[in-house]
Amino acid sequence: MTNDKHGTLVVIVGPTGSGKTDISIEVARRLGAPIISTDSRQVFRNMAIGTAQPSQEQLAAVRHYFIADREVSDDYNAGRFEREALVLLEHLFVSYKYVVAVGGSGLYVDALCRGFDNLPQANQELRNKLEQKLRNEGLPALLDDLQKLDPQYYDTVDRNNPSRVLRAVEVCMQTGIPYSTQRLGKVAERPFHIVKLGVTMPRDVLYERINRRVDLMIQAGLEEEARRLYHLKGLNALMTVGYREMFDYFDGKISRDEAIELIKRNTRRYAKRQMTWFSKDKEINWLGTDVNNFYNFLNKKFAD
Repeated sequence: MTNDKHGTLVVIVGPTGSGKTDISIEVARRLGAPIISTDSRQVFRNMAIGTAQPSQEQLAAVRHYFIADREVSDDYNAGRFEREALVLLEHLFVSYKYVVAVGGSGLYVDALCRGFDNLPQANQELRNKLEQKLRNEGLPALLDDLQKLDPQYYDTVDRNNPSRVLRAVEVCMQTGIPYSTQRLGKVAERPFHIVKLGVTMPRDVLYERINRRVDLMIQAGLEEEARRLYHLKGLNALMTVGYREMFDYFDGKISRDEAIELIKRNTRRYAKRQMTWFSKDKEINWLGTDVNNFYNFLNKKFAD
């Protein structure tokens, strides 16, 4: 690789439940690199089980950043993550040749690698109107609007994230142009190399892994974790698969068994949307699930 940039960011992506965490830790260990999480939910404290944060043993094996270092009440977003991660990388690349970034939040990955387009500033009157609609009619009403205004973005957006859905509807209504077409502008220049690697497996295998992982989350205490967070259920961070279904169970809307089955179904649906998002990124090298494929690919890449 040429030496016109300082350091290489190794980005590992893939759907939830695909084993990204284990692969990233082994790759980082072999490279002698720290890890930056690009997960929009693992950044929050007290959500370890529901967001499948790395275990204490995994965190001890490799230095991690953006894991459990924000309060659930913090209004964190991809824009803030981009700014903070770039500052952090500037410091890390002084000491490390490589840094590994891992996560399934496509918007956070794009923010880190590509930057954001210059979308219009929020129109406060329109924002207030949409927020009122969200309170009165719920997220499905805004999702209906988004599907009509921008079906392309509707297919890939995290539909459990009210702020992301609201912002997309807001931009569509404010400009009269689909949000998806306004996010395809010039890619921001980064002062480091970027190599993108993807974890992939047959869909039936992935779905079985997801179902099994949800069962393990329940055994690990997801219900108890959700009960501790129940008084905060209106916060954006908790509009998340796993917590939302448990909150409906606590509210008497569904049974416990129904909540667990819905968590599995909604996690599978989320994984499908993640793959749709990442499949559009032609820079990703899909390498299966064998960590040796990842390390061998990087060895060859760095030797070129």
